[in-house]
Amino acid sequence: MYIAILGATSQIAKDLVLSFSNQSKHRLALFARRPETVEKWLESENLMGRYTIADFGGFKIDEKFDAIINFVGSGNPAQTAAMGSSIFDVTLQYDEMALSYLQQHPDCRYLFLSSGAAYGYVFDKPADVNTKAAIAINDLKPQDWYAVAKLYAECRHRSLMHSPIVDIRVFNYFSCSQDIAARYLITDILRAIRDNEVLRTSPEYIVRDFLHPSDFHGLVTSLLSSPAANAVVDAYSREPIDKSELLSAMQEKFGLQYEITEAAAVVNATGRKPHYYSLNKRAADFGYQPRMTSLEGVLLESGKILHHQTK
Repeated sequence: MYIAILGATSQIAKDLVLSFSNQSKHRLALFARRPETVEKWLESENLMGRYTIADFGGFKIDEKFDAIINFVGSGNPAQTAAMGSSIFDVTLQYDEMALSYLQQHPDCRYLFLSSGAAYGYVFDKPADVNTKAAIAINDLKPQDWYAVAKLYAECRHRSLMHSPIVDIRVFNYFSCSQDIAARYLITDILRAIRDNEVLRTSPEYIVRDFLHPSDFHGLVTSLLSSPAANAVVDAYSREPIDKSELLSAMQEKFGLQYEITEAAAVVNATGRKPHYYSLNKRAADFGYQPRMTSLEGVLLESGKILHHQTK
């Protein structure tokens, strides 16, 4: 299968390329705004010369791809906040690039990386198959723009009901390639461990479902090997984890020191989400079966990060 990767500089895209690199049956063409960054990364992974690399101008309508996977977007809360309303233009531009290709090649599969944020701002309980998107249409705020951009893209895709487009809503994703300067709870934890500092965190109860790279790869391959469909799936691990369990596990495994305090600062670029995960298991209809729990994945990948940081 010949696969075009749009947005090849993103963390999750690079992790998928590494997963694909263990299989000889897939050819990849990697497209990015900064192809030189992709080249340096491939060289660091001893993969230079293995894949085609180009900027987006090199994405040609007459090249025959079996699938397109679109990763273009923001990669962390601070970046999402910095992008502001431009997230609409960026999402639309590269989505239209893929959809224009599908018009000429209707058998090409298209996987679009969406987000759990497409459900809107209500996560007082986890999403499920009956959850409705909730957007404050009369009081839109900057933290809503990312969600609206993803929801709009999904609506466009569902309107093209005969096109083989699957949107993948990723809620939480974690791997050893994570930039630990990003402002997530898990990266705050890792920096505190690395620097031997006390993590100060709020008492807010939250639950997260961290997807491991191997399970994301399993989800993608399940979708690509299943009969063509126009659908949306939520990504999930074998089991989510709440904040207190995560803190205790990181304390036991890596010596995390932490303190619960009301004054802790949090970056919520897309709004407050206490139960940011999904019970919608439609991905199982495509053969997806996650192998790792959130805790197993976090401990495995955190060990790699911390080992590297202390070398």
